[in-house]
Amino acid sequence: MVREIKKVAIIGAGVMGSGIAAHLANAAVPVVLLDIVPPNLTDEEKKVKANRDRFAAGAVEGMVKAKGQIQPLMNKRFASFIEVGNLEDDLEKVADCDWVVEVVLERLDIKRNLFDRLIKVIKPGTIVTSNTSGISINKMIEGYPEEFQKNFMITHFFNPPRYMRLLELIKSDKTDPEVVETLASFGETVLGKGIVWAKDTPNFIANRIGVMGISKTFHAMVAHDLSIDEVDAVTAGPMAHKAATFKTADLVGNDTLNQILKNTYEALPNDPQRELMKAPAFWNTMIEKGLFGNKVKKGFYTRGKDGKQTLDWKTCEYKATEKVRADSLKIAKNTEDPGERLKGMVNADDKYGRFAWDLASHGFIYAATMLGEISDDVVNIDNGMKFGFNWDLGPFEQWDAVGVKESVARMKAEGMAVPAVVEKMLAKSSGTWYKVENGKLYYWCFKAEKYVPVPTKKGWFNLKLEKQAGRVIKKNSSASLIDLGDGVVCCEFHSKMNAIDDDITNMIGEGLDLVESSPDWAGMVVGNQGENFSVGANLAMIMMLAMGQQFDPIEQAVKNLQSTNQRMHYSSKPVVAAPFGMVLGGGVEVCLGASAIVAHAESYMGLVEIGAGLIPGGGGNVEMLKRYLENIPADMKVDRFAYVQRVFEQIGMAKVSLSAWEARDMKILRNSDVIVANRDELIGKAKNMVLGMYTAGYKPARKPDNLLLPGRPGVATFQVGLFNMAGGGFVTEYEKKIATKLAWVLCGGDIEPWSPVSEQYVLDLEREQFMSLVGEPKTIERMQSLLTSGKPLRN
Repeated sequence: MVREIKKVAIIGAGVMGSGIAAHLANAAVPVVLLDIVPPNLTDEEKKVKANRDRFAAGAVEGMVKAKGQIQPLMNKRFASFIEVGNLEDDLEKVADCDWVVEVVLERLDIKRNLFDRLIKVIKPGTIVTSNTSGISINKMIEGYPEEFQKNFMITHFFNPPRYMRLLELIKSDKTDPEVVETLASFGETVLGKGIVWAKDTPNFIANRIGVMGISKTFHAMVAHDLSIDEVDAVTAGPMAHKAATFKTADLVGNDTLNQILKNTYEALPNDPQRELMKAPAFWNTMIEKGLFGNKVKKGFYTRGKDGKQTLDWKTCEYKATEKVRADSLKIAKNTEDPGERLKGMVNADDKYGRFAWDLASHGFIYAATMLGEISDDVVNIDNGMKFGFNWDLGPFEQWDAVGVKESVARMKAEGMAVPAVVEKMLAKSSGTWYKVENGKLYYWCFKAEKYVPVPTKKGWFNLKLEKQAGRVIKKNSSASLIDLGDGVVCCEFHSKMNAIDDDITNMIGEGLDLVESSPDWAGMVVGNQGENFSVGANLAMIMMLAMGQQFDPIEQAVKNLQSTNQRMHYSSKPVVAAPFGMVLGGGVEVCLGASAIVAHAESYMGLVEIGAGLIPGGGGNVEMLKRYLENIPADMKVDRFAYVQRVFEQIGMAKVSLSAWEARDMKILRNSDVIVANRDELIGKAKNMVLGMYTAGYKPARKPDNLLLPGRPGVATFQVGLFNMAGGGFVTEYEKKIATKLAWVLCGGDIEPWSPVSEQYVLDLEREQFMSLVGEPKTIERMQSLLTSGKPLRN
């Protein structure tokens, strides 16, 4: 049985505590955030409640004022879910909370002192957890009443809580199974976390493996005489990690990492690799200088007056960040599959390949050594590293990709000691830690000495396994149609970076042909499980054709995307898009064409074509106009220009949402669209929405009759504003030209003010203006910049 968690208290408003509070607020869960009264207040200041709440209130203020790409809150308004207070005046506020999370200093005496106080005020059945990164659960609950012990667990979040998916759960022998089930369900479904079950051992799973890996990286960097830039160039994508070692350290906090290193060294006197926990001299110098990472804007990286700078570990001074180039790194960059990238990297015959092999072989052996101590299965160790350290593959998945048998032979040839558990696995298994049979994933259970199924959740889909089970209906090089069962088909993208091309557009059309052909089909999901939903149109193809003056194929592709998105929108069967991650340009337009959207909360959506010297060409302009104007009847006498201006600004500034909730504010998502916290649920939820819409008697949307646009006067108004912006140096002359063409489309072109127009009329204008830009030399320069450097060019 799962308990209901309606309200949560967070004790400790530091970086972690406030981050957890913010993420609960992201899930619309009311939070009480408490901290100590500031110790340096004067007697007069202590009389003012606001002063006494300063730590907690300051933390919330920091969330709201946060700038940049890392934002604790998915929407600034969510701060209203957080009530602040202090531990002297407001501890009784936890009495009506269902869950209390302790996030105070990593000292057992301080934690137990807090628990002593909590026991006196919490209601029976309140769940209490600690966010400790390594203190034993048994030491924390020792001697407390049974009621407290059975409702106590460790819930170890990773920093920053919004973005780091990992939630390690550690129970004691006394913990009520109902509490375990409640926190696992709440963590997965409400907070979107990846649950990892850890044992009560120092640093649990992810930090035990990850911190050892970072320590090994420190020492290997020195041994191989590499720079920090070189190490991060190797340890990111080439080694099947989403983020590089030192960038991750700066994100987590080097002071936090340093404390974990010290705690680990002290807590693990018998660890076979303990001496690696002694950090090299440069690390100690960094800590002394306060180079704690992103939180202080100085760590392994900083930003100086001349741009990004990297620490030189030999001098502990900053120098200009270097661009690292090597054939092995180039090959890795052009290899999409993370396992293939890693395999190629560790076998590369250069200094980077030797460094990669040193790290990988050590990591494989250490992870195998930890089996039985920190986890009884490889799945939780792999998930810990994927969820907590942003690895594409966990250590045992990496080992399979490299080849267990081949790598063990190399290890032995180089004099490394291979753990007995690995030797036994090779002798009794298929030679891999994982295998797939009949569309099901199995892992080698070293205790049972056999393969057992990897646990799955009802309603969660793994499209890769669905395809391996033979459920593919049709496929081409960029997309597949997969039967999800119950009359629902999924159009899955799998082009490079899921860029929208003709093959994807055609496959969406074939999916529509299929579901519209028979009452046995309920509808279609448009989604995938790549790194991002879609980064936009296939810009490389467009640029190549434009440079060759081959404009007819470009126009045909644009027309095809427009018509396909229109067809989705007016199909007799519901089509639900399931976006996540980066959803840009044409990826947004596909979503706008769907009947409904089920979006992952971490969806970064925007029509960004202006950065490529273009305007939206797949129907994005008319769909955004429809969304902003949809609640204004055609006969209502109201000035619509402000709504058209909002669309113009959104597209013209290439605004990208920092969450799905912001995308809703931008009207890319409607209020009726669903936002899901856990990405693993996305395809299943989208499927359920298709079925719900179909069984409810789905009818397609009606064509709008309220597209009344400002015409020539509207264009003139925009032109005046653009003239002033160009004169003030806010936009370039070419940006003014692009924006004028955008205004022409959004205002309806050469028409009388507030004339009604059809969708097709706007689509034709859009395509015309898109094509007028695509061959421009400055547009081609912009496309080249994006493709070569990933950065927009403002020419």
